[in-house]
Amino acid sequence: MSAKGLGFKDRPLTEDEVRQIFTGAIEAAGLRGKRVVCLIPDSTRTCPLPVLFRLMCETAGAAAAKLDFIIALGTHPPMSEEAINLMLKIPASERKRKFGKFGVFNHRWDEPKELKHIGTIRADEVERISHCLLKEDVRVEINRRLGEYDQVVIIGPTFPHEVIGFSGGNKYFFPGI
Repeated sequence: MSAKGLGFKDRPLTEDEVRQIFTGAIEAAGLRGKRVVCLIPDSTRTCPLPVLFRLMCETAGAAAAKLDFIIALGTHPPMSEEAINLMLKIPASERKRKFGKFGVFNHRWDEPKELKHIGTIRADEVERISHCLLKEDVRVEINRRLGEYDQVVIIGPTFPHEVIGFSGGNKYFFPGI
């Protein structure tokens, strides 16, 4: 590995090298015995998600009391089970047999019962941050499932985005979930 980081300038990390990083990170994060949820991108974002999903299940899944995944759809349409399996590059039979104890859920932004209101941004604040383009209260809602977990982990890329500046990072929370 390079002296400055965990990667190389001339080649990608191997799956074994990524596994070593995951194992160390899981131990350092103190996930043992915790209920963990991973926020993952939908199929509109590119990253080595199949490898990252498998390694997270292998490492954190062995240590955590519970491990699930929420697809941070933002306002994209929900993914079918077939589309999820294709994105994770696992056949339905393997997903059920090998990964069946790990839930993989779509963020259902379009289902009010799936959301939890956590606050409101007042109209005067919305007016200030929108440079007077909008002046109304904005309800802040998140996926209700987050209340079932002790730890949230984001797994996914950060890329430039033509509409909102960049995708990834905190956007896995807002608008992701």
